[in-house]
Amino acid sequence: MKYLIFGKGYIGTKFLEKLGPSAVITSTDIGNISEVETIIATEKPDIVINAAGKTGKPNIDWCEDHKKETLYSNVTGPLVLSKVCIEHQIRMVHIGSGCIYQGGSEDTYSETDKPDPNQIPSFYSKTKAWSEEMLSYFPLLQVRLRMPIDENPQPRNLLWKITHYEKIISVPNSISVIPDFVEATLKLITMEKTGIYNVVNPGHITHAEILDMYKKYIDSNFEYELFSLKELEAVTKAGRSNCVLSTKKLEDEGIVLPEIHERLPEILQDYKKNLL
Repeated sequence: MKYLIFGKGYIGTKFLEKLGPSAVITSTDIGNISEVETIIATEKPDIVINAAGKTGKPNIDWCEDHKKETLYSNVTGPLVLSKVCIEHQIRMVHIGSGCIYQGGSEDTYSETDKPDPNQIPSFYSKTKAWSEEMLSYFPLLQVRLRMPIDENPQPRNLLWKITHYEKIISVPNSISVIPDFVEATLKLITMEKTGIYNVVNPGHITHAEILDMYKKYIDSNFEYELFSLKELEAVTKAGRSNCVLSTKKLEDEGIVLPEIHERLPEILQDYKKNLL
């Protein structure tokens, strides 16, 4: 089985690390149908994984000022790529986002819940919701990622982010531990599943809980300061999604990930080793 991964960013490289020589990764512009056709013809993949897209640097506020580029990468690109894959009868996996809802721990969102357009908090999230909706009409696999965490200190890792913020909000959220996310996605591919799946670790956790674990396992002298959602809104251009996703559909397939509070201590201990 040969994989072609589009997108050389944080998530694409994680799939490459796991798949090894069975995968090729490319930075091909997924919105350019000629370039996509060329790389497909050259590599002849069995599976295409789309991990390309704009999340904004340093954060999604960038997308508010660069709507054209964000729309092109997050909506036009996936549609072009899916068109080519369908025409060539190549299975496609799209890395989507669970950051299309807004709700507390009392609201658990399943794959069939439609996001409320009035509550989608940012232009980035809107583009992810739009692409998910349009791609859902075709026989491909979409996996929703949320607030990724792994053992490697780098700016795309939620753990790195919240340890570098001056202040944090602390509300319940679903988290995707990246090694688990990659493993679960590859299982879904092996099972030839299509449709939308929430691929997050069961349970929900707050940023404060994560940082308390950080203090326990990595740096007992670490301090953090909380602020409210209203205070956050005053210093950001885009709203931030806070939500809890259901893992029932994934578990019904026999894929049960470790509960987030049980999984994080192991990740934090490995993170500490990588800080040295």
